[in-house]
Amino acid sequence: MEIKWLGHSSFLITDSHGKSILTDPFNASIGYETFKGKVDLVTISHHHFDHNFTKDIMVADNNILSRAGLFNICDIPILGIPSYHDKVQGTKRGDNIIFIFHMDGYRLCHLGDLGFVLSKEEVSKLGNIDILFIPVGGNYTLDGKEAFQLSKLINSHIIIPMHYKTPNLSFPLDGLDMFLSYIKNADKINNNYIKITGDISDMSNKVKILDYK
Repeated sequence: MEIKWLGHSSFLITDSHGKSILTDPFNASIGYETFKGKVDLVTISHHHFDHNFTKDIMVADNNILSRAGLFNICDIPILGIPSYHDKVQGTKRGDNIIFIFHMDGYRLCHLGDLGFVLSKEEVSKLGNIDILFIPVGGNYTLDGKEAFQLSKLINSHIIIPMHYKTPNLSFPLDGLDMFLSYIKNADKINNNYIKITGDISDMSNKVKILDYK
């Protein structure tokens, strides 16, 4: 499996059979280059401009998923779990969908723009997670401390932080510093992609920081 970070909360995930998922595509106003290409599936955690831009994307059979439920698209089992974009049950910023994908024997969890720390009961509904994509930039989502707290509860094998400030991003978020000061278990990957193969069960909350360039 290859996971490529396109910036912000957008990842291109391609399994060993060539099936591809694009998460939370953004428009050009946020500062990163928009994705232009063909994918098998697009997931949208919520309908804000920095997470739902599909104009330039060729999506097989119009497979654009933005709702909760249990799905099987292109032979990829997907679970969409409702949540909120804030700490007040969506009254400030609306709803958010957490997506869990089962690909190449791994369970991947993309938290979208989650705005609050899930309870232990809510975490239990996620099940065992191998690879966790978690927002850490605060302001609109979890901040670094909250992301750390939730990461410990979920206890995935690999954590990939997202939705934080970089030199390219056009609006204010926190950077990675706060999250890393708590997690203290990070590797910087000098590329915008990482390949995941084999058994990763010996890892525990291992942070992989991808380059957005």
